[in-house]
Amino acid sequence: MFIRDSHRLIISMSLVRSIAKNTLIQIAGKGVSTLLGLLAVSILTRAMGAEKFGWYSTAIGFLQFVAVLTDFGFTVVTAKMLSEPNFDKRKLLNNLFTWRLITALASQSLAVGAIWLFPYSSTIKIATLILALSYIPNILNQVFTGYYQTKLRVDIQMAGEVLGRMALVVGFWLAVKGNLDFFPMMWVVAIAAWIYTIYIWRKSGGVAPRIDKEETKAIFQKMWPVAIGVIFNAFYLQGDRLILPLYANAVEVGLYSAAYRVLDILSQVAFMTMGIMLPLLTFSWSRGLYDEFKKHYQLSFDLMLIVLAPMVVGVIALAAPIMGLIFGSEFTAGGPILALLSVAVFGICFGSTFSQMALAINKQKQATLIFGADAVLSVIAYFIFIPRFGMLGAAYVTIFSELFAGLGFFLLCAYHTRLWPKITTALKVALASSIMGILLYYLQAINIVILILLGVLIYASLVILFRIVSIQTLKEVLYAKTDQNTKVVV
Repeated sequence: MFIRDSHRLIISMSLVRSIAKNTLIQIAGKGVSTLLGLLAVSILTRAMGAEKFGWYSTAIGFLQFVAVLTDFGFTVVTAKMLSEPNFDKRKLLNNLFTWRLITALASQSLAVGAIWLFPYSSTIKIATLILALSYIPNILNQVFTGYYQTKLRVDIQMAGEVLGRMALVVGFWLAVKGNLDFFPMMWVVAIAAWIYTIYIWRKSGGVAPRIDKEETKAIFQKMWPVAIGVIFNAFYLQGDRLILPLYANAVEVGLYSAAYRVLDILSQVAFMTMGIMLPLLTFSWSRGLYDEFKKHYQLSFDLMLIVLAPMVVGVIALAAPIMGLIFGSEFTAGGPILALLSVAVFGICFGSTFSQMALAINKQKQATLIFGADAVLSVIAYFIFIPRFGMLGAAYVTIFSELFAGLGFFLLCAYHTRLWPKITTALKVALASSIMGILLYYLQAINIVILILLGVLIYASLVILFRIVSIQTLKEVLYAKTDQNTKVVV
């Protein structure tokens, strides 16, 4: 018994160190990638202005809707199935890749055909044709993302993402230097996307097309409840960016889309965090390790709030200066929209945490009902409020849809696991974030870059002061010595 417990302790510490290492790598990589992405979009918006950025956003929004509609949950299904001991990992990965390639080609063919049925300008339709070439590699990345999350090798994924963003920045800069206009910049987006995908494909050991009947059956049995949920998700998550251009001018679309870019960055943090935790939740639940699952459950909840809450509060306090800093002075008018949309991040936070937890505990079918109800209510609301209130109506419905989904998934997981997260850390995080937000709001006369750095310093100090994360815990995670060759024994 003592030996078994010792092994469990070593395994637990090894997992903690692996999670910590991957988390730090992913945070650092995502930080660099985000900065490069912001630099790229900053060059793009300053070169185009609000109207042309509205054209670009309409084309991207249409493709995103189709991509999400045909997502089928490949990222989470890949991570989940590769965490289970049922199939040969390499063969399964090849099979998943093949089906994602087929669906990517089919979905983008559908997109470039369907765009001509909408009352958009010919410029937007041609931009959609070009940008569709960037969505094929973006869609394939979902399989590689799930694979590297499972292998706890997010360093490869992050390196590829940074490489792609560097190509984007250099491409946009060269286009501006060469006085090139709208369409050449669309080609830059497509080329940069392929650079990212080719890199992570080569690092995977050369994933190759392969279809196996038994594996395919298992994939689609696991996937169909997720796929239905994702289809519903497309309507409530992407509906605003598809419907708004039908009722608003290009400038308003550009302002709303620019604000949404900041929201997407905050959302990526939630997806990144749960992408790391999902394999561990699946592993512990599928093997009946209830105590381990309980710890990972609480960690997911706390970690999400610790990272996201201060970001949301900071964005709300500094919305207009942030829009001006990133996109240019023409976009500061989108500050109120950004502040409003930031509230939706709390729904995204809960939705990301508990929807993927529902997948880990095999409650995909029940989750589909939540997605479906949210999709129906949101689409109805978009068609009611967007024609009347424009981008404000779109923002309010987005907030509702995200909070509705987040609360629904939280209640679903709490009911089936009989676990209710402790809110001690959440209350401390709320207090620390509020203090930081109030201080930043009253110091807005200071340079925005200094304010952002000051906000990080204030929040980090409050985290230590309130013992949200103790220095001792950080030392144990970062410096504890464990057997590096220890492997999880099933």
